[in-house]
Amino acid sequence: MTKDQQVKVAAVQAAPVAFDLEESLKKVEKLTAEAAKQGAELVAFPEGFLSAYPWRYAFDATIGAREPRGRKWYAKYYESSVAIPSPEFEVLQNIASENKINLSIGIIEKDGATLYCTAILIGKDGALLSKHRKLVPTAVERLVWGRGSGESLKVVDAGFGKIGGLICWENYMPAARLALYQLGVEIYIAPNADDLPSWTASMQHIAKEGRCFVISVNQFCKVSDFPSDYPPFAPGHHDRNANGEPWTKDDILNHGGSCVIGPLGTFLAEPVFDKEEIVYATLNSSELVEARMDFDAVGSYSRPDIFSLTVNTKPTPNVAFE
Repeated sequence: MTKDQQVKVAAVQAAPVAFDLEESLKKVEKLTAEAAKQGAELVAFPEGFLSAYPWRYAFDATIGAREPRGRKWYAKYYESSVAIPSPEFEVLQNIASENKINLSIGIIEKDGATLYCTAILIGKDGALLSKHRKLVPTAVERLVWGRGSGESLKVVDAGFGKIGGLICWENYMPAARLALYQLGVEIYIAPNADDLPSWTASMQHIAKEGRCFVISVNQFCKVSDFPSDYPPFAPGHHDRNANGEPWTKDDILNHGGSCVIGPLGTFLAEPVFDKEEIVYATLNSSELVEARMDFDAVGSYSRPDIFSLTVNTKPTPNVAFE
């Protein structure tokens, strides 16, 4: 960011129409247009927004067994995901260009037969600026999502700041964060699915550690955002809510907590819980330099004579033809 530059950003705390890519894209279009009308130049959506974070479902897989119903739902999940390129991806490009905004959105990306949890950044001209695949899916996510590679650890200059980020719990990978700091990240986007108080504290820590702006964007979603026959919430299923009772359509699955944090770890926009809302904040570039007066993780506070980090940024195909 240049001296004394300002940019308005938006974190969209909402839920997709789970397993319905067409309807979810309509929701992206509507919410992006709303944020653009409010003057946002960067609009960020949560992890897995297109078109589902599959809450409480491991697709009927257990150790040593996989059930036919789970395979059928996995196929539905695959069909509601986004390939790059594809007509659905072109819709996202058009949304960015028509609203003249930079669009950051979490997608479930299909590449061949594999799904990835991916965060993409599309510029205001509709060009793909970056694509980051989650390096290590968390817990049972590993069953349905593949692992990303170092080639997607990038920071790109959008004209008003250098943008990068990590997805959900890969933000707890110190080496991954350090790689982004070294690349000069100024606006750090963290699409996630974690609504715990400790997550908010982690976001403040990263902002203060990296001396960067952090946009933490999470879904607010309920049972009603999923199909009526989605197994965990369907009548007769063994899964229960926090009260030990069958799920109802109004039960909340993710409470949100989206917020924007400045480079000293203080809130520019306080966390919002239990409702759909677009969270706005204005970022001032002067705060970056001010914050780094007494701490710079890859500058005045680094000790390259003691510590070193090597990042493999080469593509890692399983088969390479020479």
